[in-house]
Amino acid sequence: MTPEALVRDHTVYACVTGSRAFGLATEGSDTDRRGVFLAPTALFWRFEKPPTHVEGPADEQFSWELERFCELALRANPNVLECLHSPIVEHADATGRELLALRDAFLSLRAYETFLRYALGQRRKLEADVRQYGAPRWKHAMHLLRLLASCRDLLRTGALVIDVGDQREPLLAVKRGEIPWPETERRMTRLAEEAEAALPGSPLPPEPDRARVEAFLTRARRASALSSPDVPEGGAG
Repeated sequence: MTPEALVRDHTVYACVTGSRAFGLATEGSDTDRRGVFLAPTALFWRFEKPPTHVEGPADEQFSWELERFCELALRANPNVLECLHSPIVEHADATGRELLALRDAFLSLRAYETFLRYALGQRRKLEADVRQYGAPRWKHAMHLLRLLASCRDLLRTGALVIDVGDQREPLLAVKRGEIPWPETERRMTRLAEEAEAALPGSPLPPEPDRARVEAFLTRARRASALSSPDVPEGGAG
């Protein structure tokens, strides 16, 4: 079974991410599509296992196998959590709807470390651009501010909200380079400090509900095995 066939025939959840999901799309913005596919259980009985992710087949499309997606979400990977909380869902079958119902099981205080670690890496890249070119890549600066605000609000409320709402215009002003870099840096620092301040009183649990997620994955694998017990012809990837 080809990677393209896995995405075409076995996708359980598909959504739009990026600027369109964040409420930051402008004319000419790409449409970033992300998805989750459930590889048939019989494929795992071979020496060659199915792929953990697939790029394409469409432009700006990327999909994870369900187990890999759950692993990353349990680690509070920012990109995966944002995919799971996208307001633009294009497809969800019964398994996909069950995955969506588990969104809260993936959320934990781990998000503070993963979001802030990712943000720190991005900020260092922006600072390197400023030293080399005199200005950052403003689009990346905008998305870093968005990520920091998202992390702060997640820690404060226990809910991950993707759409930036009334922050759209202030963030787009950063993207256009209308906010000086020193002021942009101050905003980044303030948001990081606010996220840290929210940590002690956060309603998020210390750890995600791994057992609940594992039970879901086991049910999905079992259902796949029972519905298609024969090993498919052809390679796994």
